[in-house]
Amino acid sequence: MPDGLFADTAGVCRCTWCQATPFYQKYHDTEWGFPVADDRRLFEKICLEGFQSGLSWLTILNKREGFRAGFAHFEIEPMARFDDRDVERLVADAAIVRHRGKIVSAINNACRALELRDEFGSLAAYFWRHEPDPATRPQRVTREALRAITTSPESVAISKDLKKRGWSFVGPTTVYAFMQAMGLVNDHYEGCATREAALAARRKFKPPR
Repeated sequence: MPDGLFADTAGVCRCTWCQATPFYQKYHDTEWGFPVADDRRLFEKICLEGFQSGLSWLTILNKREGFRAGFAHFEIEPMARFDDRDVERLVADAAIVRHRGKIVSAINNACRALELRDEFGSLAAYFWRHEPDPATRPQRVTREALRAITTSPESVAISKDLKKRGWSFVGPTTVYAFMQAMGLVNDHYEGCATREAALAARRKFKPPR
């Protein structure tokens, strides 16, 4: 078995990072690395990546429904209207990660997302303009190749620009993880059964402009 892959009882090969639970494997198989143009999903993901800082993604994924319930399903307009009472409500909500700074950040980022959408037409149009040139990506996406890639020039550029616009908890590593999850890059390892499905989805996908 190549480094970075595991096979389930049916012999299906997947990236080892999703091995912990069937729930995690479903996320890997159906979401991670597939291109997304829906603003709500993009905003949810960049918020949850901010909450994940210092934690595992599986911790956040296991609480995702709690986050959705607490944060108005990450609909940008309602979240932008959250006030101090909402902050206190969320700090007391055991269904989410109760980090005051990250909660305040997510609400602030909703306000900034409205501004970004007004300027570019959609969050999708903004983020997909930063899709890397395929020629700059590793020739073979292996565990070894990706160990050295925790950021990219594009994630650094997005992070820098978002911070200038008043966003927070959007460092380059956080943004790169967002890019991996939302399909701006396909970092399923070579030999992973889902890699080709994600590539096929990207070929059919028309980035919003």
